[in-house]
Amino acid sequence: MRILSTVLASAAIAASFSASAQEDAIRKALAERIPQLQKIDEISATPMQGLYEVRVGTDLFYSDAKGNYLIQGELIDTQAHRNLTEDRINKLTAVDFNSLNLKDAIKTVKGNGSRKIAVFEDPNCGYCKRFEKDLQNVKDVTVYTFLYPILSPDSVEKSRNIWCAKDPAKEWASHMLKGTDAPAAPSSCDVTALQRNMEFGRKYKITGTPTIFFADGSRVPGAIGSDDLEKRLKAVK
Repeated sequence: MRILSTVLASAAIAASFSASAQEDAIRKALAERIPQLQKIDEISATPMQGLYEVRVGTDLFYSDAKGNYLIQGELIDTQAHRNLTEDRINKLTAVDFNSLNLKDAIKTVKGNGSRKIAVFEDPNCGYCKRFEKDLQNVKDVTVYTFLYPILSPDSVEKSRNIWCAKDPAKEWASHMLKGTDAPAAPSSCDVTALQRNMEFGRKYKITGTPTIFFADGSRVPGAIGSDDLEKRLKAVK
């Protein structure tokens, strides 16, 4: 038994050194050939033999074992019907709800407000307006709306006017549900919250609106109906 244990331990060590050497080879080759990949955060084997994941921040690439070829795209598990790239990015960009700076959001309480969601939205977003209408059918939820002006040149101005209004929640609802515009914001209004929202979005790859975050850290990119939203809220423990 001792001999077997020694053999197994030696094999494990050898495999570890082999994997490390493999990663070093890929890292060296890519850094020399592609300047943008000089700072690679992680290299790991994928379920596909001979294919390695190359991670730079939250950007994912795939390489062969020697770094001779680089793929930028999605890895799909056809047997499990899963997008492995999407699963990985979702894990990398998961957000601890408690880490959100809720002071930078417009707070709306519906019913007893016992359930919580955070939504990144642009005032010019048609899907956001549809989501807001569906949201009217959902009860007992606190909604934190982070203004995220990324769609149109005047999205920043509209976001600024809403954020600086006397009652931002009222102005937001009026704009999204009725199409009315908030009064012009005074030049003295502090809108650094909008800048922080943009920085947060870039960090966590929020590329479209609405993007919804639930209390368990899960996220949904895009608008969902009230029934689907209700199911997801009930699933959050």
